[in-house]
Amino acid sequence: MGKTNKKIKLHKKKTSDKNANIKWIVLIIIWTFIISASISFVSNSLLSGVGIFFAFFVLVSIILIGIIFDIIGVAVTAAEEAPFHSLASRKVIGAKTAVKLIRNADKVSNFCNDVIGDICGVVSGAAGAIIISKLISKGISNNQTVLSLIVSATIASLTVGGKAIGKNFAMTQSNNIVYKTAWIIETIRLNRK
Repeated sequence: MGKTNKKIKLHKKKTSDKNANIKWIVLIIIWTFIISASISFVSNSLLSGVGIFFAFFVLVSIILIGIIFDIIGVAVTAAEEAPFHSLASRKVIGAKTAVKLIRNADKVSNFCNDVIGDICGVVSGAAGAIIISKLISKGISNNQTVLSLIVSATIASLTVGGKAIGKNFAMTQSNNIVYKTAWIIETIRLNRK
């Protein structure tokens, strides 16, 4: 009888975990669509009527957002939960949220690294295409192929190089990064009330 109850409980837990996972996947697909559409719309709107210098500024900002979220995603997976429990018991702002972030590291990492990171990668590529068309229309270069190679390689190297530096920083400063991220989240929540 005891083994049967254990099997039933284990089956219910697996079913519950599977349902929660499916809900997460559906939710993340919807959020990815909304965030991607929003960032694309804003970046295209900003880039369409501006000069080349500001277009590069927007491009670099998009790349930096991807790098920052990649750092947060790595830090959450590397951080330790224990130090935040004593902070939470003293009601330090950000400590409870830090514990929640660490306990949900798989989801937080998925959102930061995959959703935001991939969206920024796609949008930076689109921003690069707009910059290329601006450079060609200004007569800076007539060779679209060479210009495309240079802009694409620059975007890729800044993204990959920035993320490589960020990953090392995230691994060594994981608890500080998680705490600062949690503090920002809690501060925004408190200010909304």
